[in-house]
Amino acid sequence: MADSNSNVLAFTKHDHRRCKNAAIKAVELLCEERKLRLTPVRRRTLEILLESHIALGAYEVLEKLAKAGFGEKPPLVYRALGFLMEQGFVHKLEKLNAYVACVEPNRCAHPCFLVCKQCGRVAEQSVPKVSKQLAATAQQLGFSTATSVMELSGVCAQCPTEKS
Repeated sequence: MADSNSNVLAFTKHDHRRCKNAAIKAVELLCEERKLRLTPVRRRTLEILLESHIALGAYEVLEKLAKAGFGEKPPLVYRALGFLMEQGFVHKLEKLNAYVACVEPNRCAHPCFLVCKQCGRVAEQSVPKVSKQLAATAQQLGFSTATSVMELSGVCAQCPTEKS
């Protein structure tokens, strides 16, 4: 994601079909490079998450997988999501306990998620300097970091703000 502005697409009008196709193509190429299988259920899980810039819970994804003929057993979705997260193609938003597809999986590094609390859209932005500062501070305090997920909650420019 380097310093690209395409990361904030969730909050702007854009050709979403193109956005989705670019992400899928990037994942296909990365799977080929890494000699990984993008099975039909993994691919459909990714496609479901790429349908919009809104994070979905595992059971919402499972419901859509079932409608596509993949069955209704929870391990199915959790295995697919596990693979996609392990490869950096999908991220889990801890606060929402939901998943969002990485828009630029070939360039994703040090993500911070901006979540609109009104419309639910999620934008991903790379923040390498902030990530390095947090890691350094943790290390100075003798804290061993296992994982780090940065999430900012607010209102996007597309949503009307409440007047007080």
